[in-house]
Amino acid sequence: MNYSKEMTEYIVAQYIKQPNRDTVAELAQKFNKPEKSIIGKLSREGVYRRHFYTTKSGEDPVTKSELVSEISTNLGLENESLLGLEKAPKSTLRLLLEATNPE
Repeated sequence: MNYSKEMTEYIVAQYIKQPNRDTVAELAQKFNKPEKSIIGKLSREGVYRRHFYTTKSGEDPVTKSELVSEISTNLGLENESLLGLEKAPKSTLRLLLEATNPE
């Protein structure tokens, strides 16, 4: 899937104006190319910014395993000592983390 110099300049210019996934979809439709191809081209041109997932509250996501690991560290235990705790609801794990936080 080759891109002419003019196509590349247009794609880059449009993406720089609105760097989001909707722009990628519009460009893919306009040039009859797969979205992944457009993303690849933007990446090779050094302008593509990957979208990072955030939670509804705008925070970086944290896995239950990471929470259990922090809890075990706060308690001075090995992760294996708390085997099965990662099956608890995330809200419960957050409460435990706050309760065991030494600060």
